[in-house]
Amino acid sequence: MGALRSDTSVDILNERGKEYLPGYLGVEMTALAEGTLSARMAVKRLHVAPNEFLHAASVVALADTTCGYATLAHLPDGAASFTTIELKSNFLGTVREGAVACVATAQHLGRTTQVWDAVVTDEATGRKIALFRCTQMILWPKA
Repeated sequence: MGALRSDTSVDILNERGKEYLPGYLGVEMTALAEGTLSARMAVKRLHVAPNEFLHAASVVALADTTCGYATLAHLPDGAASFTTIELKSNFLGTVREGAVACVATAQHLGRTTQVWDAVVTDEATGRKIALFRCTQMILWPKA
């Protein structure tokens, strides 16, 4: 498995997304270690669909951001960036208030692709809200 980059931290990741969608949604990275990244998102009205349940896109945004930032933290030396080439979610429940947590775990850290799984939970109870998997393509500088 690839190694955690020494030039990345929770603070750097949170600063990076501040003025982008993750910052607007309130996605906050909380813990980074080799092969894993944890995050949370306080549930606000903007995360909720008109049916008053947590919007699926909000859950996907949390999981995809957590996996994406985990990819950045585990890029191979010399890689320029990455892009998501596939993602899938299974929704198991919802929350209407409080916060949701996400833990992303590396399944494959290769030179050309990475595969990450994430579990989204109700932060207060630990009850699973969603299971998520994505494949990231590693981008290299053009020669």
